[in-house]
Amino acid sequence: MDQIKIKRLEVFAKHGVLTEENVLGQKFLISATLYCDTKKAGKSDQLEDSVNYAAVAKLIEEETKQETFCLLERLAWHLAKKILLTFSQIEKVDIEIEKPWAPVMLPLDTVSVCISRGWNTAYLSIGSNLGEKKDNLLQAIRLLNEDPLTKVTKQSSFIETEPVGYTEQDDFLNAALEIKTLRTPEELLELIHTIEQELKRVRKIHWGPRTIDLDIILFNDQIIQKDDLIIPHIEMTNRLFVLEPLCEIAPYVIHPVLHESVLALIRWREHSGRRRITDMKEL
Repeated sequence: MDQIKIKRLEVFAKHGVLTEENVLGQKFLISATLYCDTKKAGKSDQLEDSVNYAAVAKLIEEETKQETFCLLERLAWHLAKKILLTFSQIEKVDIEIEKPWAPVMLPLDTVSVCISRGWNTAYLSIGSNLGEKKDNLLQAIRLLNEDPLTKVTKQSSFIETEPVGYTEQDDFLNAALEIKTLRTPEELLELIHTIEQELKRVRKIHWGPRTIDLDIILFNDQIIQKDDLIIPHIEMTNRLFVLEPLCEIAPYVIHPVLHESVLALIRWREHSGRRRITDMKEL
């Protein structure tokens, strides 16, 4: 991806663990690498088609002076987040903060912290089979969009599906979402649980009826296996109510374990007579 670089912007501000640093202040040198697509600006020669690096530099200066943090790590994340939320063309940013006057009482040129942050792409499955199903799904989408670190970028059609597992319940209304988020997978899971609680999700019966169900299906190309979080979702290949709406918005997204597209997974299910997959080698 193309890059726009701001190198060693000098800002006098008040950050540090020591009280004197927060009172007297000191010099910081801040560099930012902005990852964005510059093709349109290269053709049009118009500033509005690019990232205004003067505006980015001004934002860095203002935010660095306005806030006071103990750690450079906290300042770096604060600046990265502000840049990504303010300038929509920027997909990723590298931040380096140098502290040439660091009070370490040893001869050195500078100390610095470098971080990389960017928008993550995740795919969610949402479903409801209690109350006003469509309204429940729309409320969940609204709450996702209200999170300042998350935005819904694609939404599939709503499809009605029969329940799986516990069948003595009403049919579900399901959909798939593509989201962009600055949250980690764990932080996204926390957000999902908060939304489910707000919409009064009750977990009484495994695979039972629910006002809302939100699952993380894919998160970038990450593979995660924890007690409370498995990505890719372990059951996605067995759930047509997940695969079909997901294929509508992301047919060529690759399953990072199976190395197959969502479209290929659906075709395999159709070819196999929709038999349940119990061993990944079957694919």
